[in-house]
Amino acid sequence: MFTHAITRTPGPDFAQGITTSSALGVPTYDLILKQHTAYIDVLRGLGLDVTVLDPLPGFPDAYFVEDPAVMIPEIAILTRPGAPERRGEVAAIEAAVAAHREIACIEPSGILDGGDVLLVDRHFFVGLSGRTNTEGAAQLAEIVTRYGYTASTVPVDAGLHLKSSVNYVGKNALLLTEPFAHMDVFRSYDHLIVDPAEEYACNTLWINDTLVVPAGFPNARRQLESLGLPIIEIDVSEARKMDGGLTCMSLRF
Repeated sequence: MFTHAITRTPGPDFAQGITTSSALGVPTYDLILKQHTAYIDVLRGLGLDVTVLDPLPGFPDAYFVEDPAVMIPEIAILTRPGAPERRGEVAAIEAAVAAHREIACIEPSGILDGGDVLLVDRHFFVGLSGRTNTEGAAQLAEIVTRYGYTASTVPVDAGLHLKSSVNYVGKNALLLTEPFAHMDVFRSYDHLIVDPAEEYACNTLWINDTLVVPAGFPNARRQLESLGLPIIEIDVSEARKMDGGLTCMSLRF
């Protein structure tokens, strides 16, 4: 059960962030603020005490707060983002997470983005992507195994992060794309495989036995309805234009 979340308001420069999704159009500031506020309202409606940090000038991707930190009940792990221009976000979020947890850090030459870290029960799946390397994954594993967790790595050959393509949605089920459905590391879970045209819907947020899903993906929603959990749809069109989504806009603990 999650009781808290940390978020950060997007700054006026958010559209200058890193993206591979320029074909979706130019994002607008007024709309991202409206959508971000609605996102926070959903978290609060699910019982979370939400801390909202101020925009971070000069770091347009800083509202993707999941990437610079990983939080578990025992400790907070400050990451070392794979994009050098995002590494200043780590120091900027340290005080917020230190208010709740002791701190550990990923050190050079490791790189790790929180978007590549999927925790299911007591096991960490860590994506090896353009933003997370083997050394970063190994350091995370060394930290969390002190507290009784296990960890394994997953190659990410498509998509920005592991959680762009795979997320746990409760009831022993994963919502994932076809390539990941064939990986042995996920064989013990039930698979809800999204249509290629709806791959963005994989970034669904399971929180306190409710599914928060991106709006506009009816086939994925029908699959999720089979789990019998409450579903809340939310529009995240502007974050999508910046390669972001539901999971990356908050730290939940």
